[in-house]
Amino acid sequence: MNNYKICLVGLGYVGLPLAHAFSSKYKVVGLDINKPRIDELLSGIDRTLELTSEQVKETIANGMSYTTDINDTKDCNIYIVTVPTPIDNSNEPDLTPIVKSTQSIAKVLKVGDIVIYESTVYPGVTEEVCVPLLEEGSGMKFNVDFFCGYSPERINPGDKEHTVTKILKITSGSTPEIATKVDELYKTIITAGTHKAPTIRVAEAAKVIENTQRDVNIALINELAQIFDLMGINTRDVIEAAGTKWNFIKLMPGLVGGHCIGVDPYYLTHKAQSLGYMPNLILGARQINNSMSKLIADKTVKQMIKNDKKLKGSKVLVMGATFKENCPDMRNSKVLDIIKELEDYECHVDVYDYWIDKSDLESKKLNFIDKLPFGSNSYDAVIVAVGHDDFRDVTTEQYASISNGTPIIMDVKGVVEKPTWRL
Repeated sequence: MNNYKICLVGLGYVGLPLAHAFSSKYKVVGLDINKPRIDELLSGIDRTLELTSEQVKETIANGMSYTTDINDTKDCNIYIVTVPTPIDNSNEPDLTPIVKSTQSIAKVLKVGDIVIYESTVYPGVTEEVCVPLLEEGSGMKFNVDFFCGYSPERINPGDKEHTVTKILKITSGSTPEIATKVDELYKTIITAGTHKAPTIRVAEAAKVIENTQRDVNIALINELAQIFDLMGINTRDVIEAAGTKWNFIKLMPGLVGGHCIGVDPYYLTHKAQSLGYMPNLILGARQINNSMSKLIADKTVKQMIKNDKKLKGSKVLVMGATFKENCPDMRNSKVLDIIKELEDYECHVDVYDYWIDKSDLESKKLNFIDKLPFGSNSYDAVIVAVGHDDFRDVTTEQYASISNGTPIIMDVKGVVEKPTWRL
């Protein structure tokens, strides 16, 4: 394995930490089509904050190179694809990034090379979509001249404890021999160990159900939260009580965004429907979780009306815009849907999030404030949408000091001491 030269295709939340891990043991080339991203990395900056500046510089010290040109990877013999697999406006899989990456790799593919996919897909994408593209672009034959593997990513953005090398890795290959090679390759960096799946399709399926299962479980809690709200019962108190049983899955209600849980189930439902099966439970869970933003906006509006506050032209402060706490990741953040709902009522919405670069908020046309305006008495309602650590320290008195009239504090994440309403 010492003669492996690895190309990481896609240097985002998944690819960059993986490249850092591999660079300590192998020659590595990092490929990304986003030139500003490459320029930032070359200067030691990772805006995703998955790697520190020291770790980024460490990759360069280890001999890793960064490029936007596929031709700079011609001498690589392992290609690992870590590009996004999003959905379109109709919630259908958008395979464009993985297709374009595969077509690029095909141009430089050589006899004996292995292409490993980490992007989340539905079962069959690697062999039914990617392999034909590799064959067509390279003029070579699959499992004769080149080979494939699949090892699904398990990155948890913002988590500094469960980093890439500390999470058990599923591996697979297109032949038994290649499966062993892929498994042994990852074993050299994954200290948590590996699990070699019997086929690529099994590995693909395992990944997509990880997040589908979580999505369905959260949907149940979100539905229960709505029922308990009608009953006047605190959902979090109920969960704490039920959680005293050893086999109760202790989840809290909330928004389901990000690039994984809110997206991956659609890859599975797409494949199921193409086979004539209607996955009602999974789609129902998606509908419940997608409805939570509107629920929170509607609850806020009702509280404002109840307290005789005018909606049109009112000022609302949204605290947090990322999809989860303590990370800068805004991908598929459902907080943005809350803001859109409030703007439909002609409310003026300001956003405060100390985790996000101001330029990211400006690109999404959000009104950004750079600090909490304690003592301003300016907001008709405040929505604490994300549970960032610093938000837990804001006191009841401080919320009152930024509120115009009767404080209306909507707590989505259970971090406010005395909220007006809590999900």
